[in-house]
Amino acid sequence: MNIKAYFDDFATWITNETTWEGFGQSLFRIVVIIIIGQLSIWLANKTIDRVVLNRSESRLVMQTRRMTTVGKLIKNIISYAGYFIIGMLVLDEFGVQLAPLLAGAGVIGLAIGFGAQSLVKDIITGFFIIFEDQFAVGDVIQTGTFKGTVEVIGLRATRIHSWTGEVHIIPNGMINEVTNFSMHNSIAFIDVSIGYEEDAERAITIIRKELERFEDSNLVKRPEVLGIQTMLSTEVKVRITAECLPNMNGVVARSLNAYIKKVLDDHGIDIPYPRMVTYHRNERGGDPNGA
Repeated sequence: MNIKAYFDDFATWITNETTWEGFGQSLFRIVVIIIIGQLSIWLANKTIDRVVLNRSESRLVMQTRRMTTVGKLIKNIISYAGYFIIGMLVLDEFGVQLAPLLAGAGVIGLAIGFGAQSLVKDIITGFFIIFEDQFAVGDVIQTGTFKGTVEVIGLRATRIHSWTGEVHIIPNGMINEVTNFSMHNSIAFIDVSIGYEEDAERAITIIRKELERFEDSNLVKRPEVLGIQTMLSTEVKVRITAECLPNMNGVVARSLNAYIKKVLDDHGIDIPYPRMVTYHRNERGGDPNGA
């Protein structure tokens, strides 16, 4: 068949009314599939938000943390599955046979599973992190040298946002040890230095009395003066502790330092500072008494 015959067949096909009717019907079905698929994913996500995420008031704190994280994971799984089904249905409209495609995808997936063992490890570790409630979205954690707030726990990786602005994306399989700063109340402690020239007992009594007026929204219990912690060559250190909300110990410690500094200034209690003592020797090397 020569080029003219090919051109005639193409012209006949493109000018055929049946061709455009079939194309229009396929296009309409594809648009409907995409719209219904997107709507289904949206409805599923909204249902999860309403049932799992928006009822935290009726659950314990630990249950709320776990359900929030599991809810986000389920939403990701539904999105992946939904887009996969939409893609398969669209390919079917283009005449692609799905059975051989799915069979081939299964074989390829098996081969990838053997070759990408780290990916499988990441996914399995991610499930254990969630269901063992090692940490959840919103927790402040440290793993290795990375510390920050957990933003996302995905099937493959965890995203941590540090307080300085960096975003760390860590594969779940690399998370071997985790320190969670958000599961229990934290303790803020400061050591107040008092010079030996001052009456330590008087200073402790004043600090203890003034701390009854100390207010901070992050406090769980009133600050407590434990007493003299150490005695150094030029000062004594008085330790003060305060139980506060999780990961708020740094904020409370800074507030306590400022408050106690003002208390000491108001009561005339000096904080130790470096001193220098100078000895003058006799320039003639004789007896200092003039003998």
